[in-house]
Formats: sequence, C-alpha cells, structure tokens
Amino acid sequence: MAELRLGPLLRYADGSAATVWVEASRPCTAEVRVAGRSAGTARTFQIADHHYALIPVTGLVPGTDHPYEVFLGDTPVWPLPGSPFPPSVIRTPAPGDPVRLAFGSCRWAAAPAGGKDPVGPDALDTLAAHIAAGPQGERPDVLVLVGDQVYADETSKATQRLLAARRDLSDPPGAQVADYEEYTYLYYESWLDPEVRWLLSTVPSCMIFDDHDVIDDWNTSAAWLADMRATPWWRERLLGGLMSYWVYQHLGNLPPGELAADPLYAAVREVPDGTELLRDFAGTADTDPASVRWSYRRDFGRVRLLMVDTRAARVLDEQDRSMLDPGEARWLREQALDAPETCDHLLIGTSLPWLLPHLVHDAEAWDAALCRGARGERWARFGEKLRRAGDLEHWAAFPESFDALADLLAEAGSGPDAPATVCVLSGDVHHAYVAEPTWPGAEGPRARVLQLTCSPVHNAIPAALRFGFRFGWSGLARGLGGWIAGHGRSRRPRIEWRRTGGPWFGNQLMTLTLSGRTARLRLEQAQARRGAPARLRTVMETDLTR
Repeated sequence: MAELRLGPLLRYADGSAATVWVEASRPCTAEVRVAGRSAGTARTFQIADHHYALIPVTGLVPGTDHPYEVFLGDTPVWPLPGSPFPPSVIRTPAPGDPVRLAFGSCRWAAAPAGGKDPVGPDALDTLAAHIAAGPQGERPDVLVLVGDQVYADETSKATQRLLAARRDLSDPPGAQVADYEEYTYLYYESWLDPEVRWLLSTVPSCMIFDDHDVIDDWNTSAAWLADMRATPWWRERLLGGLMSYWVYQHLGNLPPGELAADPLYAAVREVPDGTELLRDFAGTADTDPASVRWSYRRDFGRVRLLMVDTRAARVLDEQDRSMLDPGEARWLREQALDAPETCDHLLIGTSLPWLLPHLVHDAEAWDAALCRGARGERWARFGEKLRRAGDLEHWAAFPESFDALADLLAEAGSGPDAPATVCVLSGDVHHAYVAEPTWPGAEGPRARVLQLTCSPVHNAIPAALRFGFRFGWSGLARGLGGWIAGHGRSRRPRIEWRRTGGPWFGNQLMTLTLSGRTARLRLEQAQARRGAPARLRTVMETDLTR
C-alpha cells in the first residue's frame, strides 16, 4: 500500500481547474476527490527511487471553496487522521474577484531547538495558524515564494545527522547537501512542518529559485563558475539542485496547458524511471543555460505575474555581463508588452531586488566596473574578491541589464492601455522596503512603478547589516556612492529612485490586494507572544494607486 510521503501541495488554481502535487512511497495512482467524486487522477513517475504525481483537477465551479481528499490507490491519505486543521480546499475565483497575492523569500526551515526559535517565529507558520483560525475569512489567493525555499549550503543539525548516516562529513562538501537524495531531505524538513504542509495544501503557490537553493553566490561571475567547476563535488551538487528544483518547484509552476505540452514531463511519465532523462536535462541546463527556460507566466484574471530566473539565465562574460541571456530578455519583453488591454496590474517576480539602497547600488556598479577592467588588472582581481565576499551581484552589478529593465518597465507602463501598476516583487536581502523610480527629463510611465521587497520569511540579519541598509538610503550615503562610482568610472543609471517605505526587519510577508485598477499593499510580521502562539502584526498598509 502506497503512503503519502510529502504533500499535497495545491500549485495552480483558476475558475475551473487546479493541479495538486504529491510524493508517494511507491508507484501508484494518485487521485483527488471533490465532494466524494473523482476530480482528477495521475500515475506517479519515478526519479531516483522517489515517486511523484502532479494531479490535474477539472470540473470545478467558479467562486467556490472545494474541500478535497487525496487517495493513493484506494487508500485515503489526506486529510491526515486527527488533523487539527480545517479541510484543505481548492478555492476557485469568480470573474472580477479581487486577487490577493502574498509574497516573501528566504525561509530557513530548521525546527527550533527546545521550543525557542533563534530567528523568531516563522511567517508561514504564523500565516497558516491565522488562516486555520478563520477558514472562511480572508486568505491569499496565491503565495509567491521568490527564492531560497531551501538552504543547500546551511543545513540544520537534524539534516546533518541524516547526511552523516550516508557519508563522512569531514569530506567535501561537508555538512552541505551533495546530491539529489540529500536535496529531498531539505524539502521534507521544510514542507513536512505541519503548519506549512497544511498551508501549501490549501493556498496555491508559485516559486522561483535563488542562490541558496543551490549554493551561496550561485553564478556570481565567470571566475566563480570556473572555480566551482574545478571542484570535484560541484557537478553532482548542481545536478541534484536542478533536478530537485524541477520536481519539487518548477513543475507545479506551470499552468495545465504548458504542463501538458512540456516534452520532458511527458518523457519521464512514459518510462519506468525518469532519472537519467532528468539528469541529462539538468546537465544540458548547466552547460547551455540558454537551452532551458525556468521563467514562467501566470495570469490571475487581469493580473499578470512574470516570474523571472535571475540565476541560471545569466551571461557571465565580464565584457558582456547580463542578468538575462538574450532569449530570456526577449521572452520577458514579449510577455510584459503582450495585450496590454487585458492587464490591469503587471507584476515582475525577480528574486534579486532591482532598486537597492543608493550606496549599495553604487558599490555594486563600481565593483562591476572594476571587474571589467576599468582600473586595471590589480583592481579587477580586488573587485572579484569583493564581489564574492559582499554578495555584490544584484541588478546593479549588471548595469546594462538594470537600465534595460528600467526601459522595459517604462514602456510597459505607458500608452493608453497601460496597467495601473507595474510592481517588481523581490526578496533576498533579509529586510523589506518600498522604492519608487522616476525618469528625469522624461514624462515617465502612466502606471505607478514600484520596487516591493520582502524578506525573510524565516531567517535573520546581523545588526551591522541592519545599520548598513538604513544608512544606504541616506543623503550622506548617496554622496559617498557617487564618489565610489566615479572612481570606477561606472555609468550612472538613467533613472532616479527614492525609498517610500521601510526598511522593516523581521520575519514577514507582503500582501498585494488587486481589485480592478486599485492596489493596496500590506506588510505583516510574525510577532512572538509570551505564553501564546505567534500572531501576524500589520506594520504597514497603503494604497498604491495613483
């Protein structure tokens, strides 16, 4: 008899259809039942002795909560017996319903030792408890996780005990994960958390990777990549990271039509064991990143979300660095400008913030100029060391890409059919803020363009970095940044921007509520309470519409 190892995760939902992801203990047929009737089935596929299914669910009624059950074969496996949570539901939107989109990044999933969490209460756990306490109340229509869903390079004590049972941790990569099997430990630790497991079963989710999903500073530079490829354990680590990302995150990102047309998904379901097919795919993605697109589009009525890969799609040649390869940039442009009359709000999901504190931006642009050779070979070597030590690899470190994105957002936000808002959703930097650009010397877009950054969901930031991020927005910091940029002879950006909210520090989530052409933003933090469960505390709420 097959058992449910992980899931269910509700990944996609529209007015009449959904997809539900599960991992089973053995080959079987997975089934979702709604109101006692079968709403969808899928046979499991096998990767590295693990068995997965992504179940298409059809025939749903718009504007309805559909409680569902999961069966493996003839055995009911979800809800779990004695579950303290309400039934998991597939909530289908009705035409014209508001869209509530919650987002954040950077969730270190280690369980607290002795009941005390060293980094504070988990925002996803706290959101789950809030929804469970009022299941008929307001909840996100989609949860957008913009990077670092797992930490392959910062494992917990519990995970390290599992790793030590397989291999000697005194050998590289030590207490970091080494291969596909060890990546599965990270997903179990993260998604078997009872609150998060229930939350992901009842709120649809979109995901994209960032560096820690593979390794800190992943693809920061050509020199970094060359060093890693010379490391004996790196290839297996990367293949395991890309393979597990495809199974656990990427597949569920795809709308049903794209999923049905995906050749790799079809291929792995047609063979008894798809491991080598997926391994070959991951190997090609490593050697020829332009051959694979991890970016994707999701539409929620008249709200368009473009999730953009800013890690694997980079061009790393120092003389031609780009955050996105030409094909990826072309895809983003086509999707952003497609049928503007059908889009009231355009959202660009990119794990790395586009607009940073001014001093940080200038330091990254200066470092990029040094590495390109603007001050000679000695400074270039120094710039590479600094880039790795300081994580100087955001959009600012790719100046041409920074300007290109500014131009695209202005174009997408202009014209008679422009959306009301164009928002860049990001994480990574372990704090939250709102920034707004302007286009000096130009009329600027009709839409309100904003950088919305929210991180972490469950992690921490040193006090020194808190001070640095606050200082980075100051007038003094802008002057210092200008001096630094002058030393590097780096080109100044074509736009200006200012911070309009934050910075906020803590475990937190932002929620956008989009209704017609109006938009409201709320920031909530997980707040610990003595003798009581953590709660979500609203620290900011504002109207984003002009």
